[in-house]
Amino acid sequence: MLILLLAVATVLAEEEAMKLNEIAPDFVLTDQNGKQRRLSNYRNHWVVLYFYPKNNTPGCTEEACNFRDDYFKLDKLGAEVLGISIDNENSHAEFSKKYSLPFPLLADTDGKIAGLYGSYFSFGPLRFARRHTFIIDPDGRIAKIYRKVSPATHSNEVIRDLADIQKQRNVKEAS
Repeated sequence: MLILLLAVATVLAEEEAMKLNEIAPDFVLTDQNGKQRRLSNYRNHWVVLYFYPKNNTPGCTEEACNFRDDYFKLDKLGAEVLGISIDNENSHAEFSKKYSLPFPLLADTDGKIAGLYGSYFSFGPLRFARRHTFIIDPDGRIAKIYRKVSPATHSNEVIRDLADIQKQRNVKEAS
């Protein structure tokens, strides 16, 4: 019964954490190269902000490598990719180098930013960022939220949805 209550509370917390068209919570985190990254510095760009549980695990590696392989497609759509987990900078540096990742991995070691996005999980000593993704528009607003992510297909899903969102916005602006 306790596990069921925790699961329900978690789902409700996620649903309340972020809503479409809200301003994405700003943050400053350090990347794998020791450089501080502020989300608000990416205004006027589309941002694919993806949270993931742990460097060098099968699902996280597959997801990161798919974003790497599709990086130029995302770049062509004007999108910046930012990965966030609670791993530290050194772990991110090794992971990034091992898989030649061309985008920043941000260290949210206390899980505070994951928490702002409804993506933090903690139960006793077990803690990690949940596999969630947010597409943030050039005005800093949440354009799409993914709470259920399949690492194998997610990058393609993001590319398709981002292109659709941009097309819909271009039609609205032309009207």
